[in-house]
Amino acid sequence: MDQVKVGKFIAYLRRREGLTQEELGQKIGVTNKTISRWENGNYMPDIEMLVILADLFHVSVDDLLSGKCKDNRQISRKISHEKKKSAFSPDEQLVYWKRKWLREHIFFMVFSIVLFIAFCVFVYVKKHIILIVFIPVIGFIIYAVIRNKMMIYVEKKIYDDKKR
Repeated sequence: MDQVKVGKFIAYLRRREGLTQEELGQKIGVTNKTISRWENGNYMPDIEMLVILADLFHVSVDDLLSGKCKDNRQISRKISHEKKKSAFSPDEQLVYWKRKWLREHIFFMVFSIVLFIAFCVFVYVKKHIILIVFIPVIGFIIYAVIRNKMMIYVEKKIYDDKKR
């Protein structure tokens, strides 16, 4: 295992991904100086960092330690798979995650609507004129809560998944 060779390979992989030393450091939680020391062959990443780097660059830890790719086809397949995963526009992702949330929470939605209708019927049957004023307010509150829960879920899925 040659530290200089490993360092040059890390530099090559970083450039191939279009990252600066600082950007790579931010992604994996180290400073850009640490990245520079690795790439110059002054230090070796610890085993935990090797696993993180291998996953990030779509290579094996063995490839990193040997300083070369053993199977270029495997790497190109992994990269093309990653590109396919993120081929959707933000609007398409938004629609997808909204529909997924609605499918997963259909019971909650139906229950909320039935409860709201029951309240409206109760107000109508009991002739509580004062409570009629609250019907639109309660309807709006139910809508706002449901929409807020959905958008929190959607934003978490869209933006947290991009960080990985």
